[in-house]
Amino acid sequence: MKSFVSSSSSIPQRSFFSLVPLKSLSSLSSSSSSSSSSAAAASSSSSSYSKFTVYQTPLPHLDSVKPHSTPESQNLIKIQTFQAPILENSDLSETQVIETLLAHRADPAYALSYFNWAEKQRGFMRGIPDPFCILVHILVSSRGHCFVARNLLNRYLSDGFPTSSDALVDRLINCAKRFSFELNPRVFNYLLDGYVRAERLKDAMNCYNVMSSNGIMPDVFVLNNFLSALVMASMIDSAREFFDDLGVKNVSYDCGTVNVMMSRCLKDGKADEAEKYFLEAKDRGIKLDKRVYSAAIRAACMKLNSSIACGLLNEMEEKGWVPSVGIFTNVICTCVKQRNMIEALKLKDDMIRSGYPLNLVVATSLIKGYYQQGALESALELFYKVVEDGLTPKEVTYTVLIEGCCINGNMGKARDLYSLMKLNGIFPTVYIVNSLIKGYVRAHLIEEALKLFDEAIEARIANAFTYNTLISWFCKGARVDEAQKIWDGMIDQGFEPTVFSYNNMILGNCKMGNTMRAGTLLSEMGERNLKANVVTYSVLVNGYFKKGETEKALGTFDRMVNLGITPNNFMYNTLVSGLCKAGRTIEAKEQMKKFVEVGFSPMCMTYNSIIDGFIKEGNINSAFDVYQEMSKTGTVPDVITHTTLIDGFCKNKKVGSALKMLNEMQAKGVKMDITAYGALINAFSKRNDMNSASKLFDEILQVGLSPNGVIYNTMISGFKNLRNMEGALEFYEKMKTDGIECDLETYTTLIDGLLKERNIVLATDLYQAMLAKNIVPDVITLSVLVQGLCNKGQVENAAKILKEMKKKNVTPNVLIYNTLIAGYFRDGNLMEAFRLHDEMLDRGLTPDDATYDLLVSGKLKQNNVPVKPSCT
Repeated sequence: MKSFVSSSSSIPQRSFFSLVPLKSLSSLSSSSSSSSSSAAAASSSSSSYSKFTVYQTPLPHLDSVKPHSTPESQNLIKIQTFQAPILENSDLSETQVIETLLAHRADPAYALSYFNWAEKQRGFMRGIPDPFCILVHILVSSRGHCFVARNLLNRYLSDGFPTSSDALVDRLINCAKRFSFELNPRVFNYLLDGYVRAERLKDAMNCYNVMSSNGIMPDVFVLNNFLSALVMASMIDSAREFFDDLGVKNVSYDCGTVNVMMSRCLKDGKADEAEKYFLEAKDRGIKLDKRVYSAAIRAACMKLNSSIACGLLNEMEEKGWVPSVGIFTNVICTCVKQRNMIEALKLKDDMIRSGYPLNLVVATSLIKGYYQQGALESALELFYKVVEDGLTPKEVTYTVLIEGCCINGNMGKARDLYSLMKLNGIFPTVYIVNSLIKGYVRAHLIEEALKLFDEAIEARIANAFTYNTLISWFCKGARVDEAQKIWDGMIDQGFEPTVFSYNNMILGNCKMGNTMRAGTLLSEMGERNLKANVVTYSVLVNGYFKKGETEKALGTFDRMVNLGITPNNFMYNTLVSGLCKAGRTIEAKEQMKKFVEVGFSPMCMTYNSIIDGFIKEGNINSAFDVYQEMSKTGTVPDVITHTTLIDGFCKNKKVGSALKMLNEMQAKGVKMDITAYGALINAFSKRNDMNSASKLFDEILQVGLSPNGVIYNTMISGFKNLRNMEGALEFYEKMKTDGIECDLETYTTLIDGLLKERNIVLATDLYQAMLAKNIVPDVITLSVLVQGLCNKGQVENAAKILKEMKKKNVTPNVLIYNTLIAGYFRDGNLMEAFRLHDEMLDRGLTPDDATYDLLVSGKLKQNNVPVKPSCT
């Protein structure tokens, strides 16, 4: 342990009489009862005298005085009544003073008065005089004069005693040994405490070092004062060294010592260190008090360890201590932060049973805990109870509850609380306004959000985050024009756009396909001294890929790397996925290998992109190779991996491989999703194997999944292709029963099948039902109707559909005209047939080979009349 040396100014020359209370001199009369000798009277005849009694008989040299000598035994000193001369005695030596003090070691009051008189006469108090050390030992040896010694040392040290503290301790020890004084620890306790009181902490440290090296250990009270002083003076390192030295030297300390160290650690945010001191004290068997336990609980709460905090609370209760309301509050809040509402509510009840009322901090914390668990109603009930109990909710309480309502989507209640808060005179903060705006946006209540936004601007409480929330929402919805208005308003109000602002505007423009504007925004960031981050570049690269600007995407990536911006996993995946979607899957796979070399760890999503890319390029074998490579690297294929491969095998008419993949998927415990079932059902349907398709459909229901519209349409189309309209209509009815919306594809497939079965009545009914649902028929649907009516010989009704298309500005296709021309030829209406041919030309349609065959032969080949591809 290091020592410190304090430089002190020299002590002023003054009488030490003033250093002790006058009360201590009242006993002088009793120590001056001896009569004066004639020799003393003769030697002092030329001077006036005061009432003080001192030794006048010349004393032998100090070395001749034996330990414990007394005036009686040595016959050298005679106590006489002394009257101090008015004139100063310049011949008084330090040796005489020492001998006189030693002669009166049993009379501390007399020794003190004599020392004061002698020091005034001689003025020898420089360095570390033996008289001073002797006086201190004399005073401390008398229980009634201990406080005088303490005050003497305190005043002496506060006046800037010039000698180093370790030298003073050494001199005190030396004097005690030379003159046979008991080495009283009280002397050194007073000295150490005196340095502390004089704020001479480095001297105090030196004093402690010398004391401890001589086996003199300070009392706990003095030790704690010293430690507290070090802590208050922010000499934390010294305090730690001092405390550690206590353990090394096995110095006894108490809970107060521990509390000093723990309190400072907690103030500095060092919960681990505070906990360490607590546990060490427990191991040493130190009797700890309520304060130390409270500090330990605070440390546990600071570490967000509610289990330890609750355990310590239980220990306090076992010891019969009632925790303070602050400790209860702290632990309850910690439990809430750790989502342990059961324990938090139990502690709340314990706190109330202990006589503490529910306070606003606890109530606010519990309100937050409730809404975080989705129990918003419980949070609201607690809020209203707080109000009923007479507590006045403050801003933070409203903030927490409004935020909870917004997160849980109860914007009506959030709005009511906002109004109540303002009614109670609490001015809304920007945090509350931002929570509400974000909640409105999340609930798609954009008008409400904009209204509150305008209020915030008018009240001057909006900040950049307020603007960014709306900019982000509009941009994610590809509503860039509205986002731009918010952006312009932000600039007008003096708020500088942030990187977050630019990232959202770049995203919005990329969603709109306006990559040129997105690139311009990136350049603007540099002009504003804003550093684009990896998110900025990832958004822009993704935008270029989606627009098909692959080279720009790759160039932007290279630019980012050259600027020293490290790509993250999202960027790497964006690049791989983009290349795959651009039909450059082989290049994507090579790039992935390069990325791995610089630290990229491909995820399942990365491999899925490459597998999907190969499948879309018709390279199912390469896709399967990537799947096997993926498994070898330890990346576990997910349901999307298997589903993509199953779909790929089905599209490549490798149903056996698809079923094998299905079995492998099930063996690995990967559950089939609806997409995988859909791919297999579609494959069986295209093979006209509706038995297998139906079994898979039933399996969907058995595993607890719900068929979607795509699967229903596949089943309907499959039965229609088999001319099994009864089966198709059965699935149509199931679809409606399950609440799945029938779409244009559903109706087109059914109408086509019914017309081919010559069930024109039911086909017409379905067509009318479709129109009643505001489903607008497309060219394919209308082609099906025209063909079906013409096949039934209802050419005039088919022609009406053509007229309806003209009214709705829907351009008929060549197939519709060919079907009607063929119908009119069959009816012998050649004039109308040729008129329709001319109308085709007027509409800018180019007749195909089938058209000219009709005009030449009057016949339409059935294989030239395609039906909607998705329905076959």
